Amino acid sequence: MKGILGLLRGSRSAKPNPEHGDSVFFSTAFANQGVDSSMLVPWEARAVEVGAKRLPTSRGGKLLQALWAKDKYMAHLDNDAVHRMEQFFEFAHIPPNRDVIRQDEYGNFMVVLLTGTIAVDRLQPWGEQLRLAETRPGDILGEMSLLDSGIRFSACTTLTDCEIAVLSADGMDEMMMKDPQLAASLVALLARKLSLRLRAVSARLSENQK
Repeated sequence: MKGILGLLRGSRSAKPNPEHGDSVFFSTAFANQGVDSSMLVPWEARAVEVGAKRLPTSRGGKLLQALWAKDKYMAHLDNDAVHRMEQFFEFAHIPPNRDVIRQDEYGNFMVVLLTGTIAVDRLQPWGEQLRLAETRPGDILGEMSLLDSGIRFSACTTLTDCEIAVLSADGMDEMMMKDPQLAASLVALLARKLSLRLRAVSARLSENQK
């Protein structure tokens, strides 16, 4: 995280140094974690699997702005900031009963639910399927793997027709280069929201084991 924030504070023309062992770019972070690229499931591949249909940016961006304006943390990004951010997102419509994210896979994208409902489930080591949440519009999914290159903690499955906004590692890298201040703000807000959600999930799992 220090490396990422260091780059964000740098100039817009900053380039990665191939001599450095640890890249601060999201699109190359998996390689530095020793993950075989064949194990990575990018949004482009998942979009084909789930039958995603492209959503006009005009609609997707409007939904994203309206939802984040009501969010306690994301509201720190004003309408102008969210509008600038739209160019780095992809917007899509997903049918019901599709796995947007699968547990224990490696992925390099996050999802913002714009409309509909997505179930978040985790298969426990002892075989129990635990429903962690049923998300509502405005919720963010998968940001943990985008930020830390780690394995997916849970599965995210559409329960209804859903419209989503997707930010990939490539999109995040582009934002870092073109608008580093905006990228820094987004990373900080995502980290804050992720920390709070992990605390809630940890408490839920602890209660379930009692």
